Amino acid sequence: MDAWVYVLRCADGSLYTGWTIDLERRLAAHASGRGARYTRSRLPVELAGALGVSDSHAARREEARIKRLPRQQKLALIAGWR
Repeated sequence: MDAWVYVLRCADGSLYTGWTIDLERRLAAHASGRGARYTRSRLPVELAGALGVSDSHAARREEARIKRLPRQQKLALIAGWR
């Protein structure tokens, strides 16, 4: 896979959705507080699920689609990724 869409579970129980071309590097950035402003104040974060996609355009489209979903649908979706 050339890109990844991922969902993080934050310390406050909220979910954060993002995309990257280097999943390990991006997760390390989030864990160290250098990821996104949203996750910076909600550390620690853990990977709830990740989906490999063909390219960055597909990743951005899937990220946008997931962000529009209600929480329960996001949880159901990432349960299927494992």
